[in-house]
Amino acid sequence: MTNEKFKENLLKDDFEDIIGQENVKNQLKSALLMDRHIILVGQPGIGKTTLAKNVAKLMPEKTVCDCSFNCEPHEPLCPECVENKRKKVKITTKTLKGEDMFVRVQGSPDLTAEDLIGDIDPVKAMKYGPLSIEAFTPGKIFKANQGILFFDEVNRCSEKLQNALLQVLEERKITIGSYSFEFDLEFVFIGTMNPDDKSTEPLSDVFLDRFDLIYVEHPASLDQEVEIVLKAGKQMTEFPQKLLFQTVNFVRSLRADADVDRKPSVRASIGLYERAQSNAFLHDRKKVTEQDVQDVIVSVLSHRMTLKPSIKFLKSTDEFIREEYKEYSSRPGDYP
Repeated sequence: MTNEKFKENLLKDDFEDIIGQENVKNQLKSALLMDRHIILVGQPGIGKTTLAKNVAKLMPEKTVCDCSFNCEPHEPLCPECVENKRKKVKITTKTLKGEDMFVRVQGSPDLTAEDLIGDIDPVKAMKYGPLSIEAFTPGKIFKANQGILFFDEVNRCSEKLQNALLQVLEERKITIGSYSFEFDLEFVFIGTMNPDDKSTEPLSDVFLDRFDLIYVEHPASLDQEVEIVLKAGKQMTEFPQKLLFQTVNFVRSLRADADVDRKPSVRASIGLYERAQSNAFLHDRKKVTEQDVQDVIVSVLSHRMTLKPSIKFLKSTDEFIREEYKEYSSRPGDYP
């Protein structure tokens, strides 16, 4: 999968879509240079998807057969291309850009092996026969051939689906159902998982053994997080710099609070930045005030965090946030 042009792009690029996370970027480059399958581990809202999309941008344009399997033009092997060759129909090609080779799958207990690998099309089965390879409709894993299969929340997929992926992850080959048809695949698997999500399926040791795990953390510094907020958030009205640093730092203080179990992500910081602005706009103010932040803080934060059991039986999350913000805003802060 790793060609010279992709290697060259990988070595030159600094993953500019992601601010900070230098260690993560270096580990990702190291794994990609060796065609390793990867799972990015971390809480929501810390840039895992953005990082994977950044990798796709580095992939050079590639010409493949205009089929559902992205065959190599010099050696077309899929049922569609083989049938065209048999009928002496000219095999056409298509050019894929990096973004075109980024195929996203959303992890879910409802996701099946047929969704990824493919299934029998009833209409084609009537035309070609139910045991004919021509009746097979390929799934997303074939669309990702020559590119990236991005599997978001991989720990939400069932054990059955994990088992269905073992062969393709290890051998980069896939055997289709009861057919004697085997197809070589070239792709990089980049998955994500939230280790704190309790509603997920356990990933088997056999499945995890096919991956390198890269751990992604929250922004290392206040300056980095403010930079991310300004880059990702919408701007409607003026947000004073000192108040912005104070607001973002409050979210960071909640992450460090021993009473908080599930931590608010960077999306919480972006949410406060945007909602405080729109609140000021609705009240005909040209500049965000601390009251604008205070008025939206529960709406933005309460569902993005949970309290430790010893605290949540004493007070609600809403009460906890209000009390913490009142106490926090009363303290002097050293902000630019």
